[in-house]
Amino acid sequence: MAIGGTSASGVRVCSLKRNTPQLVRPGAYTVVRFPFGAREPYDSYGMHQATQPDGHVVKSWDADERSGLIWPSASGWGQLYAMIQWEAGSYTELRDQYVRDPLGLTSTPNDTTATDHRAPTPGGQYFTKSHGIFVNPETPLALRVRHNDAVARRLLLAEFKLVIHATG
Repeated sequence: MAIGGTSASGVRVCSLKRNTPQLVRPGAYTVVRFPFGAREPYDSYGMHQATQPDGHVVKSWDADERSGLIWPSASGWGQLYAMIQWEAGSYTELRDQYVRDPLGLTSTPNDTTATDHRAPTPGGQYFTKSHGIFVNPETPLALRVRHNDAVARRLLLAEFKLVIHATG
């Protein structure tokens, strides 16, 4: 891949990283939120911006679920990647998934894929995942997590990446 995130074949990349803890309450899936601007590892195609394609402006990335959205910059085959690290807890199950339109902003909301259910391991709770899907600019994507502990737990570190092999 050439510097700048694209090659002659039309590859586009958005790479997000959260290295401040996010508190996740038990029970419901939670969109992982990511910072905008200089704190972000890579977004030269504007797929993760505070001013979103539908005009909404995110004022506080850590408080607004919309900061977890990647809006694909082109239609094509998308490869999703994630890394998730949890703090220790009394949970017996950790879950994560990719989701198209988790906030109901389009006509096909909450379309989940690559949902993983995991039991905790004796060591740290560090996971990676990859999954391919077709993407388009009208449908935002997110990474969601969930646990079944009795109290809120911290997601210590997370990364969320989209690589698009654009078709046009």
